[in-house]
This record gives sequence, structure tokens and C-alpha cells, in this order.
Amino acid sequence: MMAQYLQIKAAHEGALLFYRMGDFYEMFFEDAVAAAEALDIALTKRGKHDGEDIPMCGVPVHAAEGYLLTLIRKGFRVAVCEQMESPAEAKKRGYKAIVKRDVVRLVTPGTLTEDSLLEARRHNYLAAFAEVRDSCALAWVDISTGAFHVMPLPSVRLGPELARLSPSELIVSEAKESELYELVSEFGIALTGLARSAFDSTSAEKRICDLFGIATLDAFGSFERAEVSAMGALISYLEITQKGKLPLLRPPQKESEARTVQIDAATRRNLELTHALGGGRAGSLLGLMDRTCTAVGARLLERRISSPSRVLDIINDRLDAVSFGFENMRLTRDLRETLRKIPDLDRALSRLSLDRGGPRDLAAIRNGLAEAERLAELLGPQDLTQLLSDAVSDLGGHTPLIDLLDQALVAEPPLLARDGGFVAPGYDAELDEARTLRDEGRGVIAGMQQQFVSDTGISSLKIKHNNVLGYFIETTATHAEKMLSAPFSETFIHRQTTANQVRFTTVELSELETKILNAGNHALEIEKRLYERLKTAILESATDIGQTSAAIAEIDLALSLADLATAENWVRPKVDQSRAFHIEGGRHPVVERALAQQSGDPFIANDCDLSAESDAANIWLLTGPNMAGKSTFLRQNALIALMAQMGSFVPASKAHIGIVSQLFSRVGASDDLARGRSTFMVEMVETAAILNQADDRALVILDEIGRGTATYDGLSIAWATLEHLHDVNKSRALFATHYHEMTALAGKLDGVDNATVAVKEWEGEVIFLHEVRKGAADRSYGVQVAQLAGLPDSVIARARVVLDALEKGEREGGATQKTMIDDLPLFSAVPAPPPPVQKTSQVEEELALIIPDELSPREALDLIYKLKEAAKS
Repeated sequence: MMAQYLQIKAAHEGALLFYRMGDFYEMFFEDAVAAAEALDIALTKRGKHDGEDIPMCGVPVHAAEGYLLTLIRKGFRVAVCEQMESPAEAKKRGYKAIVKRDVVRLVTPGTLTEDSLLEARRHNYLAAFAEVRDSCALAWVDISTGAFHVMPLPSVRLGPELARLSPSELIVSEAKESELYELVSEFGIALTGLARSAFDSTSAEKRICDLFGIATLDAFGSFERAEVSAMGALISYLEITQKGKLPLLRPPQKESEARTVQIDAATRRNLELTHALGGGRAGSLLGLMDRTCTAVGARLLERRISSPSRVLDIINDRLDAVSFGFENMRLTRDLRETLRKIPDLDRALSRLSLDRGGPRDLAAIRNGLAEAERLAELLGPQDLTQLLSDAVSDLGGHTPLIDLLDQALVAEPPLLARDGGFVAPGYDAELDEARTLRDEGRGVIAGMQQQFVSDTGISSLKIKHNNVLGYFIETTATHAEKMLSAPFSETFIHRQTTANQVRFTTVELSELETKILNAGNHALEIEKRLYERLKTAILESATDIGQTSAAIAEIDLALSLADLATAENWVRPKVDQSRAFHIEGGRHPVVERALAQQSGDPFIANDCDLSAESDAANIWLLTGPNMAGKSTFLRQNALIALMAQMGSFVPASKAHIGIVSQLFSRVGASDDLARGRSTFMVEMVETAAILNQADDRALVILDEIGRGTATYDGLSIAWATLEHLHDVNKSRALFATHYHEMTALAGKLDGVDNATVAVKEWEGEVIFLHEVRKGAADRSYGVQVAQLAGLPDSVIARARVVLDALEKGEREGGATQKTMIDDLPLFSAVPAPPPPVQKTSQVEEELALIIPDELSPREALDLIYKLKEAAKS
């Protein structure tokens, strides 16, 4: 047995080997040590190898999926080795014959299909990057849904595309593995290197054609060699990991960078599109917008947020569909109730195609298609938009398959086909006959037991069953002597004696057992055969089912966005080919929701107008204190543009968006110590990417450029950056800064306007109004914000002294830095803090208002009690 294990393990280096032994997957040697630590399970030993104990650990087969998920998340790959025959079949070859075993599947992050291993509302992409001469391409597939895409892209765009797709695993040529390791690890993606032969475009084309049963790729469109290479590498990897059992994939769809808004990784992170900065969906735009009723709709929503469109017709078609739902809310609610009943058709179909499905997947297809027809009935009489009309046309046409599955399956089938009991009574006459024999046989057993009790007078006599003896008669040792004596000894045949019981059989019981067992096994065999027939019928309709699933996703997303717009008071944006960017009453959707949930305070809406003429920039230079809401204002306008182009209503009272080609955001401070980058270096790298890539259709938001270095260095960089955006990039931009000197640019550069976030001072404290107005801030209120943060009073008082001295020196001019330092003096002993301001107590305030001569004795006594109560509080 160990020789067999070592042979299989040698063929799968780099993966943990789950070696099936009965009801357990067992691991040995270094695999056992690594798995025991990763899974926190006991490490034992079994036998010896080369004189040393063999480490061993194992997990139950029935609970293997949970352990697989843990291992995959910790970066392991797992080769699942199954028994290819039963022990009984192995013994036919010889007494010491080893059960045949082989690896049936290599489990990797990008090749998961089980519901328990996947997030239902997210895609699980496996991607491949190929480079052929001077051209590159990226292909990606989700084998759990069948989605298959490819696009040409320059290598410099690989990072942004990986940020958009978030694949679990990326396949590259072994020669490129070390080169791309740093980039890929930044996104937490598993990197897999394949031999160069897997990327050969000639053999790749043949693999694609064989998979889809076509003679030439022209049936799917025109592809460059790099695209064919990337797609072929994906298929090659699937053949390796699925051991030749390829998933049901849809024809590859070619994508183009020119059709979607380009968003780099830093911008996605800063805007918290699909994940909050703290991790997870909560607090992200996706988390707020997801009101979808189906898993397919949720996955489509994430794709739309990640890839807003730049094609005006597509955007307006999507907005029309949302408007239909918005204007017909009663119908929308009825449709959403139906949508909630629809299972995940894509993943059920994928599991069936890979032989990892079961009766519940058959029922999921049946139920999903039936509810799809219900959707079509509800939408049929309506005056629909183009997108919804196209979707409705893909919902129907499944009546024969639905009828077949409805007749064949029970309402609630079991999980596994081997358990039986999923085929409905009356569907198959042969099955009904076998079940009748099986079930009536059990009744006969009960009757036979009653007869034996009556004949022998032994009330404790039982007929039982186990896997070793089959059916047997069991009684206590006390009564056994009676059964072994005449006249019962001729009927009852002794089989086994245990510590407290004696077991017998009879000729009649043995014959009945054979009949019952054959009937039960026969019924199971019939059900397995029917399962395969039903599965085949479903797979023959896979293309149509896939189109229905896509239609469900479109309808679900449109209606969920309509429901969201109604609940949150959003409006339909006007989107066109102009360079307009005019928003009235704009709000940050995530912050608005958080305020409502935490404090109930209303969000202060603000206008923004970055509309620009052709070939001209329009930039707002935003000043104001920290905590006043500058970053929120910047982000909300970027999110409104993104939401409009994904085809959603937006949080504003009015919005007019000219198509945005690129979205760039440089907001917040962070470092990258692992790559040797300080906070300032990260800031400069991200700023450089913007200035080198942004075009005149881009929307750019920049926050506090240059703050990570000395004042004059930072001001110089920020000044030059704004000039470059204006003169070279000609972008629409929001530029927030604390450098008030930059407000002078508004008078020098056409299209640059000053705006500020208003604040109010009251008795030495600053009150944030969160209102954005035209004009420039006179100061930053940094000391007041520090006071709000809770810095000690002595520090705040000292800061005011230093600030006054610095501002006086700047006003008077000519004062050198050394002179100001000597005058303060900044670096001498810190002076004693000024005495704290004594606040008047309530008692003192009351006493100040009293005129003793006007008090009666009774009033004076009442006043004493009142003051005493005030003193206690």
C-alpha cells in the first residue's frame, strides 16, 4: 500500500495527497506534518519507512470539503486520490491485491466548484496571461459558472486588470513566473507556472476547437495569437486539474479596454468599490448596492461595479431598464418575490457537467426554469425596454424539460444520488416494482418476527440486520436453549453467539433476505440510471439554460437597482458624449447610510460642476480643514460618475455626466514597507501613474498631494501637478489641498476654480458645516481639529503660541527661520501651561441671579434646598 502511495505522490509533487482509505482521506510523511499543523488535527504514525516512523493524519470523507477550504485558503493545493474499485473487486485479483487508486482531481484556488468552497455571490476566476512576441493577452474562466473571457492588453495593464477581476489563481509561463511574482502577490493571487508548451498558440487553437466541437475559431470571432495562447493555457490547466473531465464552458467572449472605464488598483482601493479598506464587503459600494435576489444577479452587479461601460447605448439601455422598475414598483415587488425563489442555475449546471452534482442540482434546474417561466408571464404583457424585452425572450422555451424533471423528481430530493429516493413514484414502472418488493419485504420481516414470537413464546425475540450477517434472529442466552431444543431445533439454525445474545437464522429468512436485498439494490441501480438520463437531458439544453440564467441576472440587477433608488431617493443621471460633469445635491451613498444607521444625522448634499469645453480642463481646487468633508466630497463625485456609467441611478437631486474614460483617485496615506516604499513614495508613484495616463476624458480626484515631505517641496510638487493636469492632461479634476498659496492659480489658469468646505467658529471651537462653496479657505483650523481629537490642553495652548509667532513672521516678512526659533524659543524647556480656565458652576450661576433683599424667608429656604440639589449634580 505504501509503495502505491509513494508512486502516486511522486506524480503530484507540490500538492498534498488526499489518499482515500475507506471512510477517510489519509496523508503521510511531510504531507501529514504540514496538513496536521494547517488543519489543527492530531498527527499520529503508521508503520515504518527506512527504519523511521511514518507520520500520518487523516480527515473523514464526509467532512472533507471543510478541510479542503481551509487548506486552499492557506495556500495549499490538494490532489484527491480515490479508490477506483471496491475491496471485494480487488480480492478477485488475489488475496493480497491492493485496491486500485488514482488522483481524480487536483484542487486549486481557481478550480473550485462546490458551494461550500465558494462564495455564492462572487465569481471565482482562473486567469492566464500569455505573451507572444510583442503582443500580450489575458484570458479568464469561472468553471463554476462557465463564464469564459479573453482580451488583448499590454503587459503594463496587467496589474489594473487583475485588480478588476480579482482572480483566485493566475497561470503564466514558467519563464515569467519569477518576473510576475511580486505583482501577483500584491493582489493575494495564487501564481502557477506551466511549461511553455501549454502556451503554444498552434496546439492551443486545436484544444479550443476540440473543447467546443468546432472546426475553426472563426466561429467565435477573430483572435490574436496571444489571445489564443492564453485561452489554450487555461484549457490545458483544466485538463491537468480535472483529469480530462472538462467543465461546461460557454464560448469565449472577447473584451476590449476601450469599452469600459479604466480604473487602476489604487483607485479601486481608495474608492472602496468592492472591498472596504478594513476588508470585506461591509462598508464598500458593492455592500451598499447589493439588493439582488439571486446569486447570478449579485455576480453581475460586482462585474458592473468593477467595469462601468463607456458605450453610451449600453449605458442608456441599462438605465431604461432601471427606470422601468422604478416607475412600476408594484410589479417590481412581485417580480422580486419570484426572483428570490430561483436557485443558482449556472453553478448547478457546472456541477452536473463535472459529475460533482446530485439530485438537488436536478431539482435546482427544474425549479429555476419553472420560476423563469413565471417571470416571463409577469413581464409578458408589459411595455418593456429593449434590455428587458431581450431578457424575457430568453426566459422561456423549457417546458418539455421542466415537465420531464417535474414528473421524474420528488419535491425535495436527497443530496446524493447513491442515497436513492429522489425519483417520484409512478415515473418508472420497473422502479416502482422493485420498491414495492423492497418495502413489502420489510413488512414481511416484521410479520415473520411476530410469528416466531408466537411460535416460541419468547417475547424478546427480534429479527435484526447488519452488514456482516445480513438478517438474523436474536434472543438472549437464557432463551437460546429453548430454540436449540426440539421441536425448534429443526427450524432455527445457530449462526453466532455473543457475550449476552445468541443469533439464529432459518431457511425462510435467508430466502426472504436475498429477495429483499436484490430488490433494494435493483431499485438503487434503476435510480442511478435515471439520474444519468435526466442529467444528460439537462446538459443537452445547457446553452439555452445558460441564456436563461443570464436573462435572470439582467432582470434581477435592473429591479434591485430600481428598488435601491426608490429606498434611497436616487435619480436617473443624464449620460452623453459631452464633457459635462454637473451634479446637484450629490451625496456619498456609503457615508449617508452609515450616518443614518449610527446617529440619524442627515448627510449634507453638495453640488459639483466640472463641465468643460472640448480640449479644456476644468479643475476645482478645494481647500478647508481636515474633518470638514473634503475627502468625502471627492469620493462621492467619483462614485456618482461610476454608478451612472454602470447603469444605475445616483445619489443626487440631478446629475449630468459626460462619458468618463478613466477614473483616477489619489486619496489617503499608506506605506508599502514590504516593497521599501514610504508613504510619500507611494503617493508619488500613484500620482505619476495618473499624470502619465490620464486623458481629456478622465476624471481625476487628488487629495493632499505633497503632504508627505517638507512644506516647500510639497507645495512645489502640488503646484506643478495641478499645472500638468490643466495644461497636458486637460482632465476634469477635483484637487484638495492645504496649501492655500495654490488658490492663486484660479486667477492664472482658465478652468481652475476655488472651492472650500465651510466651517464656523463659535467661542473658540470650530463647527464643521460640510458645505462646499465657491471661494478659498483662509486657514486650515488644524489646531482646532487637534483639540477635538483630545490633545492635552497644554499642547493646544503651546501650538497656538507657535502658530501665532509663525504667522506673524510670515506677515511681517524678512524674519528668518532662525530668528523665529530664537524668539519662540521652540527648543527651550516647555513653559508651564497657562492656568486652566475656570468654568462657572451651576450653583455660582444661580447665586449670581439672586437679590437677597427681595427674598421672603420661605423663598430663601426653598432656594437653599435647590442649591443643595444643584451642588450634588
